[in-house]
Amino acid sequence: MFMRSRRSFLKSASATAAVLALPARSLHADAAGPIRVWSTFRERRHQSATSLAWKPAGQLSAQAIVLNPADTRQEILGFGAAMTDSSCYVLSQLSDAERQSVLHDIFAPEEMAMNVCRTCIGASDYARNVYSFDESDTPDPELKKFSIDHDKAYILPVLREARKHNPDLFLFSSPWSPPNWMKPNKSMIGGAMRKTSFDPYARYFLKFLEGYKAEGVTIDAVTVQNETDAEQEGNMPACLWAQEQEMQFVAQHLGPSLRKSGLGTKIWVLDHNYSLWGRALDELSDPAAYEYIDGIAWHGYVGEPSAMTRVHEAFPAKPCYWTEGGPDINQPDYQTDFTKWAETFNGILNNWARSITAWNLALDEKGKPNIGPFSCGGAITIENGSHKITRSGQYWAFAHFSRHIKRGAKVIASNGLAPDPAQVTVSHAAFVNPDGSHVAVLTNRGPEQRAQLVLGANAVDIDLPADSVTTLEW
Repeated sequence: MFMRSRRSFLKSASATAAVLALPARSLHADAAGPIRVWSTFRERRHQSATSLAWKPAGQLSAQAIVLNPADTRQEILGFGAAMTDSSCYVLSQLSDAERQSVLHDIFAPEEMAMNVCRTCIGASDYARNVYSFDESDTPDPELKKFSIDHDKAYILPVLREARKHNPDLFLFSSPWSPPNWMKPNKSMIGGAMRKTSFDPYARYFLKFLEGYKAEGVTIDAVTVQNETDAEQEGNMPACLWAQEQEMQFVAQHLGPSLRKSGLGTKIWVLDHNYSLWGRALDELSDPAAYEYIDGIAWHGYVGEPSAMTRVHEAFPAKPCYWTEGGPDINQPDYQTDFTKWAETFNGILNNWARSITAWNLALDEKGKPNIGPFSCGGAITIENGSHKITRSGQYWAFAHFSRHIKRGAKVIASNGLAPDPAQVTVSHAAFVNPDGSHVAVLTNRGPEQRAQLVLGANAVDIDLPADSVTTLEW
């Protein structure tokens, strides 16, 4: 791990000089106190380990990771998962005591502290049946048949319970399809949006938000459409939106309606993959839409997270939010892919995302209920009958972030000095919390190795087991 060539020596010497040139505050004040450590590897799951201590930095490792608290990035909103119709149903099947135990573990600030969750405006593919909030065989532009009664059975009760465990829970909501009568194909399955439905659809959003608020559940943000460019070949609730349509709907209908309502609900657009970064740029380039767009919602299924940085650099005032991604329950590493997910989360957070919200919070042992074509698993699995809880690898990856990084924290620069990044198997992200404490998350997808964290004139060496996630806090 340490320097063995003149080239690496010169690189390290140059890096040392750069580190020592940092402001005095960065050299000393932030490298104080013991470093607490939590690790996940082999059979361990987010278990505390022996504390470490900062020492004066000597010769730097060729693969040192240099932190710079003076270089702060985006403010963190939080972490969470989607509380779909399916997830809320599975949770509703538990006894009150069982459900409270699960919700406490997921949401309580002293536990997993999840605080940014997604709900669905009508049915998604993870629902027990296809439904909207205005079920009509004929057009209903006055929304006379509008009703959220479906959600009163188990979705709203679970959301209320979750907020009791974490009053700071931020909820955003996404539709997979407008009601069938708003679309040319007259079905929530597949199809496309129709411009003549824009006005009633904006009022549909408003009635949903007001209806939920009357039930004690405030929704803090909405996306216009889940996966705007995916019709899903007619296999599930979905709806294509042309780019110009989404811009027009936000600028002329949804944006003005929400502003007039005084609800304060934010609007996020795209809600789709990194590969559509060009669409995000175009939508933010329209002044009329820009006025009402709070930020961009991203999925990580196609493309690279650097797309978020590309959009951030063009429109730094518009935040990025990561709104969907989940494990495949049919994969053999469903319970053990924590390193993969933690590395994914590091990449997301190092590319300007303010939040990370996974797909389903909870599903059964078969990834059900599910009316769509995909084999997703929940962050947790709740077995039918026995109600046994299984925590996924994604859950344990989240633990290394959500348990330590508080709302209002800021990402700080963390730069690796490795001469060949392609050979690096350790990913990293670092943060400063509102109380001044610092957090660094290191993932090692390679063999056991020693890493070095450098902060100002101080450094600490950390032994990273193979296939591991390590969180350090000081």
